Amino acid sequence: MFIACRPSAKYQKQSACLSCGATNHIEKRRYCSIKCRQHLRQKLNARSGLLSALNTRYATFYFTGQMIILDVVPYGRREIFRYQALRTAGSKPADDFGKMTNLLGNAWWAEEKRTKKTYLASQYVLEMAERLVISEGLRRPRLIKAPSVKAEYLVCLGIKGADLGVRDLPKVIKNAYRSQVKIHHPDKGGSSADFRKIYEAYQDLLRWAENPKFMTRRGFPDKWYYDGENQKWVQPLPAKK
Repeated sequence: MFIACRPSAKYQKQSACLSCGATNHIEKRRYCSIKCRQHLRQKLNARSGLLSALNTRYATFYFTGQMIILDVVPYGRREIFRYQALRTAGSKPADDFGKMTNLLGNAWWAEEKRTKKTYLASQYVLEMAERLVISEGLRRPRLIKAPSVKAEYLVCLGIKGADLGVRDLPKVIKNAYRSQVKIHHPDKGGSSADFRKIYEAYQDLLRWAENPKFMTRRGFPDKWYYDGENQKWVQPLPAKK
């Protein structure tokens, strides 16, 4: 069930997948798999129409063991509009998010049909939320500069993101590639498909090392971030060390 006007759920950081909350074999990784991360991103982006209707400047999505939380900050408002829902036993946060936003979307459409006014429908849905004062930390999402490389390539070679800043990066990439070849080369009993992915990652990272490029993006550590200007969700930023 959708819950409004309840005390805010406390979000506690832990070694768990940022998409499904799984803790098994997560170690220091942020996601249990690329597929899991993509599943949540697809669910979030599929409901971007509701956020657009609410004139959202930015929003965040995160979850605890018991709750899912969607915080919305509309343009021209200095408040957070918080929507919360209890997690369903056996369901992933992505699926619970879909259920919650379906309820909100249905409420918007019903009010729009009744009043024939989209702004009244949006106001009606905003009134369903718990309203919080914006803190300094939420007013300005963090801006970071990140290497424009595919995360799966780093995973393929067993390279950490921090390694991209070392002086002799090509040597690091080549050594990582050789280590993977010893394990995954078909002549060693490895999979041809896996080896092709490793070789592709090796070639791409070597090209990047010759001409490093970076991208900037905003967001919050450990929370999925909705960029209202570009109308898309982005994954959580790395936590500050």
